Amino acid sequence: MSAETPAADGQFTLRRQQFRAWRGTRPFWAGLFVLLSGLPIAYFPYANLRIGHLTLAMATTAGAGSLIIGVLLVVLGVSLWFQKHVRVFAGVAAILLALVSIPVSNLGGFLIGFLLALVGGAMAVAWAPGAPPAQQPPGEPAKGTGGAPEASDHDTTVLRPVDPVGEPNDLSGTSPANGANGRHSAG
Repeated sequence: MSAETPAADGQFTLRRQQFRAWRGTRPFWAGLFVLLSGLPIAYFPYANLRIGHLTLAMATTAGAGSLIIGVLLVVLGVSLWFQKHVRVFAGVAAILLALVSIPVSNLGGFLIGFLLALVGGAMAVAWAPGAPPAQQPPGEPAKGTGGAPEASDHDTTVLRPVDPVGEPNDLSGTSPANGANGRHSAG
């Protein structure tokens, strides 16, 4: 394949649909927010701001702590993408790391990383996998009277006698015949 060969439109559409399907089965946006929150938290303590000839160092005494918090948030964001069953743990850990980053890392990366981690962690905790779509039977569904769908449980439409001959109808739980041995149940 040379550089002049045009890419097939179908292949781009197919890759985009595969990515959408992959993204829909996991807390993608929560992982992205948590991953992005680690970058300003880890970066700002090691950055120097230049204003003309004036250089401002934003280093704190807890620069290593900021780096650890930032790397942990990036790892939690990636784990939310590829290990969706740890979403509650990763979400709670991201929220706790965001709270710890306020005193340790320049107000949580000047509130940018703090807010991203807080929102991403909350989204990870709140995310739940959806139910798989139900399989349709290959035939057309049966129609009831008047075009309404037919009931799937035919036993509910038949009226039966409440007290068949010979069976006790005592549901109070006080009779030895129904297994309660004469004792009352507290709950």
